[in-house]
Amino acid sequence: METLTIGDRRFLIRRALEADVPALVALLADDPLGRGRESADELGPYLAAFREVDADPRQLLVTVVEGQTTVVGTVQLSLIPGLSRGGASRLQIEALRLTESVRDLGLGSMLLEWAHAYGREQGAVLSQLTCDRRRDAAHRFYERAGYVASHMGFKRGL
Repeated sequence: METLTIGDRRFLIRRALEADVPALVALLADDPLGRGRESADELGPYLAAFREVDADPRQLLVTVVEGQTTVVGTVQLSLIPGLSRGGASRLQIEALRLTESVRDLGLGSMLLEWAHAYGREQGAVLSQLTCDRRRDAAHRFYERAGYVASHMGFKRGL
């Protein structure tokens, strides 16, 4: 666990708990894209996914809490071993979300830097992420953080 401080506000970064799942799903659903694909009406699939992620030592699902109990953010970090780049591991960053009340404070940048430090501690040499083409503000955020749109990604439903 780590604490980030911005002015007089303190944010705790910790491993997500099963009790956090409803709040994390609400974060994922809190934008136009998320509203179309996430729903807190049926938490069963989310709880099953949480248990699978939580059991995997190469996964870290993070909850960001303000005060004692107010969930204000999340990010999922995955360590991916690989043969390329001399057998290097990568840090995959997914689903970084913050509630509207804490956006534009610099918390997103601090959380991303914390994630990078975590990746380095775990032996990762590269950080990567994907971002939907329609998330223009997120693109600007990641570019300011030093990310380069170096590859074209493809997805296909199964």
